[in-house]
Amino acid sequence: MDTQLTETKQSRETVDTSLMALEDATWVFVRARPGLLTLARQIVGNAHEAEDVIQETWLRWQDTDRTAVSNPSALLRTTTVRLAINVVRSAWRRRESCTGPSLPEPMDHHAGPEAVAERQDTVERAVLLLMETLTPRQRAAYILREGFGYPYDRIAEILHLSVVNTRQQVARAQRRLTEHHRGQPVDCVAHRRLVQAFFSAAQTGDLGHLERVLSTDASGRR
Repeated sequence: MDTQLTETKQSRETVDTSLMALEDATWVFVRARPGLLTLARQIVGNAHEAEDVIQETWLRWQDTDRTAVSNPSALLRTTTVRLAINVVRSAWRRRESCTGPSLPEPMDHHAGPEAVAERQDTVERAVLLLMETLTPRQRAAYILREGFGYPYDRIAEILHLSVVNTRQQVARAQRRLTEHHRGQPVDCVAHRRLVQAFFSAAQTGDLGHLERVLSTDASGRR
């Protein structure tokens, strides 16, 4: 009898803990949702599809090991950007029968070597798309704003631009991605450097190194 009571108590405690974790996750998502929806609309250009993107982001967020997430806001924005660009890429494929990279989804911290290698490949292809499509300033502003939720004044400070110019860079980047401009030559060393910085920032939330890489590329320094 005592054993049965103990097991029942433990079961209730487990349920209570799970409910509390879900409530916390819901609170975080509800706070972030308006910004995520705006972000999705900017990328897909369609309110209905943007809602679908946000719904999928919520499902991914529920399935995420949130105990390993150091920056929930950055993770949610990264997921939203990836899903939204996937929607745009799907539209391109339907219209032009073309294929291309998508931004990576957050990695399972318990994933095996094969999964990690596959995710690394996804990041490499996504960064290649951005480098082929956008100028260094557009790319830097776009990644910081749409990928990691930086305010325009902070991006302007990092890139040594005015706030107005920074907004223009993001708008131009969005337009070029939507219009499917590609073909710029890509330096393999710069590509590898940005891949490593992007991959690290997306998975750990440590954005300092990514800021430095983007700032250096945007200014033309090496």
